[in-house]
Amino acid sequence: METWLLILITVALIVLLLLRIKKPKYLKTLSQEEFKENYRKAQLIDVREEREFKTGHILGARNIPLSQMKQRMTEIRPDKPVYLYCQNGSRTVQAAKILRKKRGAQDLNHLKGGFRKWTGKIKK
Repeated sequence: METWLLILITVALIVLLLLRIKKPKYLKTLSQEEFKENYRKAQLIDVREEREFKTGHILGARNIPLSQMKQRMTEIRPDKPVYLYCQNGSRTVQAAKILRKKRGAQDLNHLKGGFRKWTGKIKK
């Protein structure tokens, strides 16, 4: 009986984790080319932590770490396109959920593969 309970708890935790990182339909995934086309006309937000941002970031990006997103979300205008990126793409999903739910942002986009796949201009 204890084994079944342990299995049930493990499965429940896995399901919760998958739901947390699942990309919502309103978050558009952009290829590097699509991202480059319009990111200068949008609010470009790097959701990595400050120490990661300082090692290099996309030129023109503002750093609003995911860990600070709820406190700093008023810095992002909900009526303008938002282009998000992180190291590999997983934190942008969580940031987009916060911006949609708490800030009402509609035009949310993220970079496929994140910063580690970026080949465009960067600032160090």
